Amino acid sequence: MIEARFHDSIDDIPAAAWDTLRPNDNPFLSHAFLAGLERTGCVRPEWGWQAHHLGLYRNGALIAAAPVYIKGNSHGEFVFDWSWASAWERAGGQYYPKLLNAVPYSPVTGPRLLAGADATEAHALQELLVEAMQQQAHRLQLSSVHANFLSDADVSAFNDTWMARSDVQFHWQNQGYADFDAFLAALNHKKRKNIRHERKRVAAHGVRIDMVGGAELSARDWRRVHALYTSTFDAKGNHPALTEAFFQYLRKELGNSVQLALAYHDDEIVAMALMLRSASTLYGRYWGASVDLPDLHFELCYYQGIEYAISQGLQRFEPGAQGEHKLARGFLPVRTHSRHYLVNKDFRAAVSRALAHEREDMDAYAKELLGHSPYAKGCSD
Repeated sequence: MIEARFHDSIDDIPAAAWDTLRPNDNPFLSHAFLAGLERTGCVRPEWGWQAHHLGLYRNGALIAAAPVYIKGNSHGEFVFDWSWASAWERAGGQYYPKLLNAVPYSPVTGPRLLAGADATEAHALQELLVEAMQQQAHRLQLSSVHANFLSDADVSAFNDTWMARSDVQFHWQNQGYADFDAFLAALNHKKRKNIRHERKRVAAHGVRIDMVGGAELSARDWRRVHALYTSTFDAKGNHPALTEAFFQYLRKELGNSVQLALAYHDDEIVAMALMLRSASTLYGRYWGASVDLPDLHFELCYYQGIEYAISQGLQRFEPGAQGEHKLARGFLPVRTHSRHYLVNKDFRAAVSRALAHEREDMDAYAKELLGHSPYAKGCSD
């Protein structure tokens, strides 16, 4: 017999049992990362996040799991369903709370249905995880369940009652470049010239640029990094979800799995780009600066990451959500995928019709982007 249990804290699940189920070392799905969000106040009910993690158990042993949250709003998800919520509430329904299978504040594709490495059983367990989430939505009388930024291995576990959506991000692929100049040589002349010009302008500012592992920075440095992070949100009138305690937690618990591109002026950190890495991929996450210097954002958020990925032999660099300007800097469009289950059949049918039009528009947009590749003919994948 397999039993499904929902947990109000990931700390209810032993870290070793959870991490053993991960199919790869994507850092956002590690027990340490998810536990840090909960322990340091980044995930809490008053901000619309209540942990509700799913585990499947056989004879008391964890055999599959999924990061799940009861959501009281749609903040921090990056797959936008505000219009669905508005339509359902205008019709007299209650859209929130809902269930979400995702990583908070992280528009990063990765495993969402953790079922271990045994391929003969993994798919069946993933289907059971999906079924358990659907049943829980009905049991709790919730409006819906959403699974965001799914890996390719997860998608097939969702049956036809789940609606499909996709979006576009811009990722850099390592074609075995020997160094940054080899990468530039693969670009067309105009794009290569523009990148060199941007990097020269940054060098002329007189700031020192370093790529530093998280464990190499002091608590004081991390305090400064967090202040720069919050300044970005403050400038846009948004709420910074990640606490200073979480940044200090990253230093202690994730160490050099966190990488930071830093700009210094007179030994003070004046700008930063925070990234995480796995064995194959670098993930760009947050940016902040106390100075307004032309092209510094591109240097820290893109070019330092590309150089690091080349030097470390990483396959990909995913610099974050959105941003067509990334295309001109060597990042190509990649589709991301989500699945959505609306409990009410009539509501589901109406949204499905709208998604059909959205899908056509997204397909056309992705095709158009591919027609503007920055790579010289024959050099891109």
